[in-house]
Amino acid sequence: MSQEATEAATRESEEAGTPGAVDTAEADSGDDAVSSADTDSSADTAQASETSEAADEPEAARPAQPSGSTPRPGWFGWRRRFPRTAQGVAVGTTVLAAALLLFALLVPNRLERLGPDAFFRLPAEGILLAGLLLAVPPRSRRLLSVASGVFLGLLTVLKFVDMGFYSVLARPFDLVLDWILLDDAAEFVRESFGRTGQVLAVVGVIVLLVAVLVLMTLAMVRVTNLMVRHRAVATRTTLVLGTAWITCMTLSIQIAGVPLATKGNAEFVNNRIDQVQAGLKDGRIFEKQASVDAFAKTPPDQLLTGLRGKDVLFTFIESYGRVAIDDPAMAPQIDAALEEGTNSLKAAGFQSRSAWLEAPVTGAGSWLAHSTFLSGLWIKNQQRYRSLTTSDRATLNSYFRKTGAWRTVGIVPGVRRAWPEGKFFALDHIYDSEHLGYQGPYFSWTPVPDQFSLEAFQRLEHGKKNRDPIMAEIILASSHNPWSPIARMVDWDDLGDGSVFHQIKKEGTDPKEVWQDPERVRTEYRRAIEYSLDSLTEWVERYGTDDTVLVFLGDHQPVPTVTAGSTSKDVPVTIVARDPKVLDRIAEWNWTDGLKPAENAPTWGMDRFRDRFLTAYGPQGG
Repeated sequence: MSQEATEAATRESEEAGTPGAVDTAEADSGDDAVSSADTDSSADTAQASETSEAADEPEAARPAQPSGSTPRPGWFGWRRRFPRTAQGVAVGTTVLAAALLLFALLVPNRLERLGPDAFFRLPAEGILLAGLLLAVPPRSRRLLSVASGVFLGLLTVLKFVDMGFYSVLARPFDLVLDWILLDDAAEFVRESFGRTGQVLAVVGVIVLLVAVLVLMTLAMVRVTNLMVRHRAVATRTTLVLGTAWITCMTLSIQIAGVPLATKGNAEFVNNRIDQVQAGLKDGRIFEKQASVDAFAKTPPDQLLTGLRGKDVLFTFIESYGRVAIDDPAMAPQIDAALEEGTNSLKAAGFQSRSAWLEAPVTGAGSWLAHSTFLSGLWIKNQQRYRSLTTSDRATLNSYFRKTGAWRTVGIVPGVRRAWPEGKFFALDHIYDSEHLGYQGPYFSWTPVPDQFSLEAFQRLEHGKKNRDPIMAEIILASSHNPWSPIARMVDWDDLGDGSVFHQIKKEGTDPKEVWQDPERVRTEYRRAIEYSLDSLTEWVERYGTDDTVLVFLGDHQPVPTVTAGSTSKDVPVTIVARDPKVLDRIAEWNWTDGLKPAENAPTWGMDRFRDRFLTAYGPQGG
C-alpha cells in the first residue's frame, strides 16, 4: 500500500477514535472482513466487507494503477477525497441504525400509546440480544444478526397492523383468523376513495413492509459489527444496562407513570402464541356449542304462535352503538330524535320497548353481529362465520320459514356481489343493491340511502295486495363508516328512482376532509344515525299497520375514533308494535318504554336474543 494511502487510513482511524491494533486484537479472526468494512467504508452488508478485504490485499495481488492517477470515482474515491465528511456520514448512519432498532424494540402496538414516554425505557429483549450476539462464534453471529433483524422487522410490521386493527376494530390482528379481513379492508378503501386510492394504499403497504424488513436487517448487521469492533466497551455497557434493568424492575421505578424497565416484546410474542393456540382450538369449541339447539325438534305448528299473521321486520342499523346515546357530545341530538320518534309513533298508535344487547364485535364486522343475533351463537370471528354458514344450524329466519306461515325476504343493499351465504339465512328472496331499482349515487361506501331501501321494500313486498305475512331481514347501511357524504330525508313521494340524491350528494361533505378532524367524524356519525332513525320511524308511521312488528337494533359500536376510548360493545335494541298483545308477551323482560333504553335497562349477549324471542312468542309465552 502506498505511503499516502497508509497515512490517510491512519488519520481516519485516529479521527474515529478506534486504534486499529487494539481492535484487531479484540476482534475474532472470523470478523476481520466485517471490521475492515466498517473502518474503510460506511457500507452495511457483506458486499462492503468483501470490498474491504480486497482493499487490504498486498499491492502485488491487485491490478496496478497508472502512476499519478487520481482516486477512482464512486463511493470509495469520495471517501478518500473527503474523509471527515465520510466519517460523519458513517457515524450518522450507525446512529440511525441504532435508533431504528430501539424504535422496533419499544414501539407499542396501539396509536394512543405512541408517545415520547414509550421510548424512554429499557427493553429486556435488546439487552439479552446484545449479550447473545457478543457471546456466539463469528459465523453464528452473522446468521443471528440477520435472523434477529428480520424478526424485529416482522414484529414491527405486526405492531403497525395492530395499530390499524385497534383503530377500527378495537382489538389486535388475529394471526389465524383475520387474513380475509385484509381483502375486505382493500375493498372498503376502493369503495370509499376510488380505485386509485385503493391501488396507492396497497402499493404503499407493500413498500412499507419491504422497507421495514430490509432496513431493520441492515441496521442489526451494522450495530452488531460496531459491538464486535468495540467488544470490551459493548460488554461492559451490556452488563451495566442489564443490572439497571433488574434494579428498575425490582424497585418498580417509573417515569411519568410508565415503568422504566420493560419486557413488552416478550409479552407481546407470548400473547400472540396464546392467540394462535386459541384460534386453532376455537373450531372444536364452536362445533360443540353449535350442536346444542333447544328448538331444533320443536314442531312447526308450535313455533312463533304468538306472531301468526304479523309482518315481522328484523332491521339492523349500521354502527348504531351505545355511544350515540351516552356520549355527551351526541346525546342531545340523538335523544331528541328518539323522543320525537317515540312520540310520533305513539300518535300513530304504536308502542315500543328498548334495552341493550352486547355485540360480538365493535368498529366493523357487521355480518358477524347479524349472524350472532339470528343464529343464537357467539360469532366473533370469520372462522366461526364460515363454520356457521356451512352448517345446518337454524336461524330466526329458518324458524319463520319452517312454520310455512311467512314469506322470508332480505333487503340487503350492502351486498354488491355474489352472496352464497344468503341461502343459509333461509330467505325466499334477496334484494341486493342491484335489485332495489335505485338509480342514484353511492354515498361513499353506502350503495343505497336508507329511506330509498325502505321505500323499495314497501314497493316490492310490503305494499303488495293479497300477500302472505312477511318476515324481513332489512339492513340499513347509510350509517356505515366513513359517514361522509350523508343522505338526507326527502319527501317520500319525491324519491322516484333515487336520482334526487345526486344533488344531495354534491351538497354533502368530502370524507378526505372530514377524517382530518376526529370531532368532524363524530359529528357526521351522529348525523348519519339521526338519518337512519328518521328513515325507519317515518316508514313505520307511513306504512305500518296493526300487523306490523318491528325489531330494530344496532349491529355494533362505531370505530374508536367515535367511541373515544369506550370499551363497551353494547348496542340499542327496540321492539315496536301496534297490537298490545305483542308487547305483553315480553313484559317480563323489563325493557324500557320508548325508543331510548334506560341506562340501567337489561343488557343481554346478542346471542341470547334468538332463544328468548322464540320462547316469548311460542306456546310457552301464554
